[in-house]
Amino acid sequence: MTLPFLERFPQRVVVFNPTGGYAARQVTAMKEAGTQLLGGIALGRGGGSLDGLPLFDSLAQLPEQPDAAVLYTPPEGTADAIRQCAAAGIPTIVAAAEYVPLHDSLRAAEEARAAGSWLVGPNTLGLCVPEEGLLGSVAPAFCSPGEVALIGRSGTLTLTVARLLTAAGIGQRIAIHVGGDAVIGRNPDEYLAALADDPRTRAVLYCGEIGGDKEYALAEALARFPHPVVATLVGRHAPADRQMGHAGALIGSERESAAAKLAALREAGAHTANTPYEAIAILKKLLAR
Repeated sequence: MTLPFLERFPQRVVVFNPTGGYAARQVTAMKEAGTQLLGGIALGRGGGSLDGLPLFDSLAQLPEQPDAAVLYTPPEGTADAIRQCAAAGIPTIVAAAEYVPLHDSLRAAEEARAAGSWLVGPNTLGLCVPEEGLLGSVAPAFCSPGEVALIGRSGTLTLTVARLLTAAGIGQRIAIHVGGDAVIGRNPDEYLAALADDPRTRAVLYCGEIGGDKEYALAEALARFPHPVVATLVGRHAPADRQMGHAGALIGSERESAAAKLAALREAGAHTANTPYEAIAILKKLLAR
């Protein structure tokens, strides 16, 4: 198992629905980060352009085969866009939309996996490989090149921790927001497994959250990972009797609490921290060894 965007950062990126206000800003940011954009899919606007980005009505019209796709398609159209990309054999698919219907996400994630595509999201800010490129909205200015792979379930936390790592002098191999929904294309344990053979990763900082059971699968994967993993979770002070947060962060039982998850990760061999600041202090010591 490999991460296609780490073996070689995509050189032919297609953007779905690039013409909306938010998407257009991200297109500009990706260009500024050095991402090589092949074109945009904007139904009815084929033959036009957006600030120099050529627009097409469908994937079939692209002059070359894309090696990554960033989707700013609305929630109700995201599953179909993922299916199109998977059927076209695009290795990396980043789906930004939040509120994608649950069953749409389930079916689309299954089809992407069956096609061999690595689906990031839905409900993701994407990923940044510092000084190589950006797919989505992880601010390159917050990142710096290095050897720590940052994996986050919360977009805001991923951005915050990337900035804190950079300020502390700890560079990132990658900063990636895997997606905040309950159903996402690939789970944290799969990212960990894929990073195991990456020669440029020395450690992983995992930033999780309450709700769901993704951290338990991550704990099981730790035994097969050759590098240190530092883990922190947000939501330690969430009321035990109240559901809160976005779709991926709903406490349904004690097992889904921050305390229970941190305990499982610690027992499995992770270095656990109550706050991102503690996690960064632990990382500093580990990297200094």
